[in-house]
Amino acid sequence: MKVLLVISVLLTALFAASARRSEQESQLIPGSLTGRLISGYISDHLKTRRAKRAPPTTDAPGVSSIPDGGDASDLPTCLLCVCLTGSVYCEEVSPDMTSVPTLPKETAYLYARFNKIKKISNMDFADVPTLKRIDLTGNLISEIETGAFSKLTLLEHLSLAENQLVKLPILPPKLTTFNVNHNLLNTKGVKANAFKKLTQLANLYMADNELEAVPVIPESVRILHLQNNNITEVNINTFCKSNNTYYLRPILSEVRMDGNPVVLSKHPDSFTCMKVLPIGRYR
Repeated sequence: MKVLLVISVLLTALFAASARRSEQESQLIPGSLTGRLISGYISDHLKTRRAKRAPPTTDAPGVSSIPDGGDASDLPTCLLCVCLTGSVYCEEVSPDMTSVPTLPKETAYLYARFNKIKKISNMDFADVPTLKRIDLTGNLISEIETGAFSKLTLLEHLSLAENQLVKLPILPPKLTTFNVNHNLLNTKGVKANAFKKLTQLANLYMADNELEAVPVIPESVRILHLQNNNITEVNINTFCKSNNTYYLRPILSEVRMDGNPVVLSKHPDSFTCMKVLPIGRYR
């Protein structure tokens, strides 16, 4: 009896060890039952996530997919962009965004940087007078219709840097910051009174263009960047007033004119009203 009992215990232990080994191997060996179950679960999970991200198919009623050769304008803005309360973020959109997207009502902030927008029309912002900031840096904009910003009475910050502009449109009166660095602007494309009515403008960035002269700068401007242009001359009326020897511009605290042909030391009377000398070439 004792012999039979010992044999029975040994057989039970062997069967248990064999079962455990078989279970471990089934987890590691491709094609085993447990491995297939785990693989199936992962596959189903990934399919579910892809289905949630994928746009609706043409079989869904009232929905159509993007046609061949289509672009971002074929999709709703908030499907392509991140829409938060009052803000729309459309940066490096794929498929290519070639025009200003239709914005939700009450949008105050638009960031559509590094896309392929080519033109701004009068209608693009006509229905969104609530805009306070527009950033279109790094697009391909070469044309802006004259009245494109005419209804944006609340707009304070406008960046059109790193585009292909050759002339400026009419700008909204409440701008405090305007950036057109790295464009193709020359003096003919910037009217003499382009900034005259911008009485709140504090920061004006026009570096890396093709300007031959300094435009009329509003007295409200604190920071002025004109470096890397083709400016060849300044005179007493550029920043000061020839008919008023007591005129001062204490607000203008930073002027960059480096990278221009003009030798500033040849025009010492041009800066007598300023508290700081421009950064630039003096010899």
